Amino acid sequence: MSGVSAHPFPADVSFDGGDLDCGNGLLLLIRKHIDPMDRGQLLEILSTEISVDEDLPAWCRMTGNALLSTTRSGKQRSFLVCKGALTERGNIQAKTAVDTGRVSAATSAAMQHPVQVNIRTDWPEPMVVEKIKPLSVMGIGSWPRPRWMVQAIHEHMQGRLDDSAFIATTHDAVQLSVQAQLRAGVDLVTDGEQGRDSYASFVGGILDNCQLIPLTDLLPLVDDPEAFELELRALDVPAGDVRHPAVFGPLGRSRPLAVAELEYVKTLTPRAVKVALPGPYLLTRTMWMECISDRAYDSRESLAVDVVRVLREELADLLARGATLVQFDEPVLSEVVFGGDNSANKRSFMCGALGEKKDTVTELAFARDLINAVVAGFPEDRLALHMCRGNWTPDESAALTGDYSALVPTLSQLKVGTLLLELCTPRAGEMQILKGLPLHMRLGVGVCNQKLTDVETVEGIVQKGEQAIQWFGKERVLLTPDCGFATFADNPLASAPVAEHKLAAIAQAALRLRERHRL
Repeated sequence: MSGVSAHPFPADVSFDGGDLDCGNGLLLLIRKHIDPMDRGQLLEILSTEISVDEDLPAWCRMTGNALLSTTRSGKQRSFLVCKGALTERGNIQAKTAVDTGRVSAATSAAMQHPVQVNIRTDWPEPMVVEKIKPLSVMGIGSWPRPRWMVQAIHEHMQGRLDDSAFIATTHDAVQLSVQAQLRAGVDLVTDGEQGRDSYASFVGGILDNCQLIPLTDLLPLVDDPEAFELELRALDVPAGDVRHPAVFGPLGRSRPLAVAELEYVKTLTPRAVKVALPGPYLLTRTMWMECISDRAYDSRESLAVDVVRVLREELADLLARGATLVQFDEPVLSEVVFGGDNSANKRSFMCGALGEKKDTVTELAFARDLINAVVAGFPEDRLALHMCRGNWTPDESAALTGDYSALVPTLSQLKVGTLLLELCTPRAGEMQILKGLPLHMRLGVGVCNQKLTDVETVEGIVQKGEQAIQWFGKERVLLTPDCGFATFADNPLASAPVAEHKLAAIAQAALRLRERHRL
């Protein structure tokens, strides 16, 4: 867009990005200012960085915002951006005073002087709970969210729905999720991750010095933005809706991640509760973006130290408050092995699109050490790890394929008592490959494919359960879907009724197996 002498409209909000480029923090500042604004309001962005001339229009096109005009005076540029289309402006009145003092003091302080991180030293004792019985049934974690819940997630992230209203809305959705699981007959319930935008990135809106940004904002950070955009489209990824956690200071846990989820579910049912958390390897891979994260960390390994710390704090609190099982999600382990090119420049949506990756042996050892560091000293029978091969699209051909043979050595070294594994889909290979896992490990066997709308028959699930019992023994087998039913809030893979019918079929099969094997 060519420059004009003056903008056609006054800005509702203004800030100065100085000499930051889009790949080095400017988009974080744009997102911080534009998210709380109403659609149709106008944001002025001041900049002295020449590359913004090219990158900002591309970002506006990708995010559906309108670049209205550009002015220049020497090196100083001013960009006027409308949140959404100008036609949405209507009679909106300016709600926020223009900040003529460049970057606001609060934003500047956050970028230059991150909050102090409190290191937890008092570890509460785990609450005593009933042990999980053989052939217990549970979902993996996520549950399809009602449309109004998805809307509330977006409005809350954008600052247009306050915490109290968001919590009330989330509680309504959790009640529906828990009721459906109880009707289906599960033995362990989850809250369905109703208040999360996704199974992992939600932590970016809670941890200190972390911020959620849409995948579209990451385009300036990749080597080939056009190729990356095409890849996301091919993978059926809703890049404008899926958000990515970005770290711009030392991580802190001023607020718990999932304790409130646990405590609310416990008010709804006396049944055992499972809580799923993103694993330390997944979080380190997704959060480490060199051009942003190196403000606080000199390497992803140093970032991983704080990731481990905050997860240990969360784990201690969850067990102390009565979580029967805490599950760490590490789907990226499959990407390490099956992702093809293992060069550091290989990008994968499973890893938040920008995860740094070394050779397979190094990555698996790194992941193993991080997971074991998080769980060290906690009771193994209360700890689980889940992995799959991708769960963002119903298109089976878009997800990774490969059996567990290359992963068994690493999985065997994890200090967790349960592995919850994708095993129903043919992409996961043969179940008996897992026979070499340690005898103390329980296997949560995936017996239904959450990607498919057809509900598996009880007889078919019983057959898969019998195979698992044959290979691992009846005391070691638990029954689950392959993965969650709605990993991403905006992109559920099943409707709530289908999810309930699938869990009900698993529960009926489990009942037959228990009777047959006298459990």
